[in-house]
Amino acid sequence: MLRFLRYCLSHCLQAAMTRLEEVNGEVSMWSSVRWLGYLSGLNLLLGLSLGLYTRWVGTAEFIVLVVLILALLVLVAACVLYYFFDMERFSQSLLHLWFGFLLGLLSFVNPPGLEADVKERAANYLLLSSVALRTLWSLLERLLGCTRYRPAFITSAERLELVGFAAASTALLIKESLSVTVLVVALGAVMITLRTKAFLAFPNFACFTAITGRFFLKSLSIDPNPFSLACFFGQLICDPLLDFHFSGLSVIERWRPILVSSGLRRRLTLLPLLAIEVAFVAVAAQKSRDLDQWYLVIPGIVVCVFFWSICHMVLVISVWGFHNKLSDCQRLCWTQGPEDSSLEKIMASKGMRHFCLISAALVFFALVSTVAVAAFSWQEASSIFISTFLLILPFECLLHGLFYELGNSLGGTCVGYAVVIPTNFCSPDGQPLLLPPDQVQELNKRSTGMLSSVQRFFACHLIENYGCDYSTSGITLETLQAKIKSFLELRTTDGPRHDTYMIFYSGHTHPSGEWALAGGDVLRLDQLLEWWREKNGGFCSRLIVVLDCDHSLPWVKDVRRVNGLYVAVQGASLERAGVAERREAPQLGDFTAQWVEYNCNPNSGIRWSERGRVVSAAYGVSGHWSDYTLHLPTGSDVTNHWSMYFPRVTYPVVQLAVWCGGLNLLGESNFLLRYLRRIRLNWFPPAVLDTQQGFKLLSLHHDKPVQRPLDGRRCANPPVDLRVTSSLIREQDPEILELLHSGQDKPSDAEKASDHE
Repeated sequence: MLRFLRYCLSHCLQAAMTRLEEVNGEVSMWSSVRWLGYLSGLNLLLGLSLGLYTRWVGTAEFIVLVVLILALLVLVAACVLYYFFDMERFSQSLLHLWFGFLLGLLSFVNPPGLEADVKERAANYLLLSSVALRTLWSLLERLLGCTRYRPAFITSAERLELVGFAAASTALLIKESLSVTVLVVALGAVMITLRTKAFLAFPNFACFTAITGRFFLKSLSIDPNPFSLACFFGQLICDPLLDFHFSGLSVIERWRPILVSSGLRRRLTLLPLLAIEVAFVAVAAQKSRDLDQWYLVIPGIVVCVFFWSICHMVLVISVWGFHNKLSDCQRLCWTQGPEDSSLEKIMASKGMRHFCLISAALVFFALVSTVAVAAFSWQEASSIFISTFLLILPFECLLHGLFYELGNSLGGTCVGYAVVIPTNFCSPDGQPLLLPPDQVQELNKRSTGMLSSVQRFFACHLIENYGCDYSTSGITLETLQAKIKSFLELRTTDGPRHDTYMIFYSGHTHPSGEWALAGGDVLRLDQLLEWWREKNGGFCSRLIVVLDCDHSLPWVKDVRRVNGLYVAVQGASLERAGVAERREAPQLGDFTAQWVEYNCNPNSGIRWSERGRVVSAAYGVSGHWSDYTLHLPTGSDVTNHWSMYFPRVTYPVVQLAVWCGGLNLLGESNFLLRYLRRIRLNWFPPAVLDTQQGFKLLSLHHDKPVQRPLDGRRCANPPVDLRVTSSLIREQDPEILELLHSGQDKPSDAEKASDHE
């Protein structure tokens, strides 16, 4: 037996070292960090083995010895399957399931007197060190960008560990085993709330931790091992907690498992939700057996349950209406095809934003009613009551988070305008010059690619295209001012202003970031912001400027000192020094092509984090950028919503929710929350900033990688209406003329003036 174990161990170590040598040259840093994970797993394995051995010595029970032997056999079998049969997924699933079971066994098989045993203390320290190393490993993975985030509520490894821990609870009495199983499901729901970044995720997490440690563990008939419980809890919760900050997934990506699910499956999820709600009320009603104050308890429970029933009737109707509207949006999306429309845009056009905002307030009221019932019928000695309450709480927080996040991310309209001045040389007085004749062909090729990229970006993200001004001889400040002011005055077909205005510029700039225009004129950032204040006064729209030029970083830095406006600048850095002998120097247009490909193609092979990259990205946002919100529905909207979806008996609850300000949880009165979000964005800006328009702003320094968008969109390059102002030299390729004037409408006054020049 010992020879066989030594043989397996030696081969496993040899295979691991061979694999390490293969990848050492490419991902040495990642290999070093990965060893922290291996060390954490080794500490966990040693702690589990030593803990089982201590219990076998202390209790002399045969079943503990059997479990210890089975643990070693399962470990050997997993290693053999992994290294000799290439069954990597199966072997890892087996280990996660078994680790969860063993942690549960150590937690619930805890005979008295083990605290003084040296081996037991050593096992506890090994378990705690395993959690510490696991947390450090996960943190370094995210700091170094080695984590690939996927739109999943819970991973298979986490699910198997939860199942294993619940299976180990069978060592307890039947009632307590049921309570532990319900609590394990509640822990999984808490992890989902953190991973989806639900609005009430942290209060729910704090409530779960406090109630479990203060009441639930004391309600059991045994004294569980706190170190094993802390190890199990820490191993599972560290990733969702870190993902809450580091994950770059957008709102649609985080909730994608629900949004792309079939209508039948989503409606069937209402059945277990209703069962849990009914079970909670039934368990809470056990408080009526308190005969000491029956004249207060029974009437109070009746009133609370009646109010709770009306609130949850509203909740069920809201969820059912959401599923119906989402099914309609899915059918329309499948009819038009993923290349022609996006689910987000269809959901906005179907009125999902107002529906979700109103439903979020109603679900919040249902959540408050659940807390009120639990507080009135609190049963400290009942483990099943506590676990059921902890289970229903995260589910209702998830529903509230779904409605709240969608209500604050859907419905935004965007309009775009592009300015392309393909000049690479500038005289000492700042006047742009034409390219030499021998470089005209290269200019034509890059300009054609840049225009195609802008068209693709606007079409992919359903951005209304105002036009593209293209000129090789430059654009005067007066012409550009007229065009930009006219652009900033645009409104939607329904009358309101657009939510987002986007300006793209590629051309020559001075070292200070000023745009070099014809006649020696320049456009400064403060001039552009002054025009924005003039046209956007009294409204809450936002401005995004995308720059593909040599000196864009000054604007990126200057915009961070702007207050009172919602402005963002996406810039690029082109490192031409020292690249001539290694590769072709980067040119204007390279960043546009790569940035558009990144935002439009989720399967692109662009790696912004590779070493030696000559094109990098950087963004800057104004100080109040995190305060940006869309308009909230009015009282008449709520009344129409109630008359359309709810029965008359629910009218007082709906009006009470509106009166209590449930629709404006992040309004002007909530200054503290807005201030904390400003601090987080300004002091700890993420590498990927979601604009909630389908595309993202990137900021990459020191080889920091970013999260790939996983929204599943496929973008074609359909023809886009480009109203252009072109002043082309005679030698240019007619392909640009054909591209620019395809679908061109009647030119505006500003365009006529530019053509005349």
